[in-house]
Amino acid sequence: MPYTTTDDGVRLYFEETGAGAPIVFVHEFAADHRSWEMQMRHFGQRYRCITYGARGYPPSDVPEKPESYSQNRATDDILAVMDHLAIDKAHVVGLSMGGFASLHFGFRHPTRARSLVVAGVGYGAEKHEQAKFKAEVGIVARSLKEEGMAAFAEKYAYGPTRVQFENKDPRGFAEFKAALAEHSALGSANTQLGCQGERPSLYDLIDKMRALTVPTLVLIGDEDWPCLAPSMLMKREIPSAALAVMPNCGHTINLEDPDQFNRIVGDFIVQVEAGRWPKRDPRAISGSITGMKS
Repeated sequence: MPYTTTDDGVRLYFEETGAGAPIVFVHEFAADHRSWEMQMRHFGQRYRCITYGARGYPPSDVPEKPESYSQNRATDDILAVMDHLAIDKAHVVGLSMGGFASLHFGFRHPTRARSLVVAGVGYGAEKHEQAKFKAEVGIVARSLKEEGMAAFAEKYAYGPTRVQFENKDPRGFAEFKAALAEHSALGSANTQLGCQGERPSLYDLIDKMRALTVPTLVLIGDEDWPCLAPSMLMKREIPSAALAVMPNCGHTINLEDPDQFNRIVGDFIVQVEAGRWPKRDPRAISGSITGMKS
């Protein structure tokens, strides 16, 4: 099995297919490297595509202590995979937890990113939601440790932004839930405690957003309620960002509506590769609604 080893000794499992400009897919908390299969097949026909398991997600290693997990670790693990594969620059496509890692990759390693897809990002980011989110992180970690992964999956899979997936594609949802039940309870709990619960609020990163010039696509489902306002924030503050909204979709958008997800992301990457992705015209930012001032 193909692995790379990070600077702190954690082995990360990866898969790749295709040839051309590299795309690295970064999975969410409730998924793993397998969740990008429909993207690997689609984009692998014209690009070099890589997906990997985050630390804590077998067959990648599962470090025993929460201290081995953090937002910076999750971000730099992308770089470890790229360095192992001798990839200088890649399109980095992440969903939710992976979307946070993609955004922070742009902050920490902007010269290594061709573009960023920041999808389904915003959980716990709003200031008035932070305390509640941190409390729920503790509940999730405790549930994982006390009840185990299978029992956890039976509850977590039916969250308010995932039921859209079940209603739309029951067969695909059942596959997603079954894969979730196979995860490591320890790895998932540590991911919650070390990465999810300790990551900074997006609203504390505005200066970094304003300095980001990497072409960026912010992508959400319109029923992914916790991500709507944070996505607007990123669109507003990142001068190279566009915002795309998938109608009648929840959180797990790459699985819930893969055709639409692939089309939107594919159009974005084509524009970036052609050198046609714009930065915001300063004239688009005005204190006036119409541009007419007295």
